[in-house]
Amino acid sequence: MNVILLVVTFGLDITKMERLLLIACSFLLLVVELLNTAIETVVDRISLELHPLSKRAKDLGGAARLVAVIMTIIIWGTVLLGG
Repeated sequence: MNVILLVVTFGLDITKMERLLLIACSFLLLVVELLNTAIETVVDRISLELHPLSKRAKDLGGAARLVAVIMTIIIWGTVLLGG
């Protein structure tokens, strides 16, 4: 998804600052996705049995990803709709 967003960024008729904001937002989303994957991998590596702290770590990683996705949608929407 991030690759598509980055390619689309260069086809839009927007200012350099808007383009930079969209690119930064896309990279931030990628970083959060990578960190979420790292958290899930570490938790699974430690133990596959269910534990409340393992669940909490995975849930918080997923929540961070959700917040990043919502932020991306809001920023892209604002730039594209000229808000």
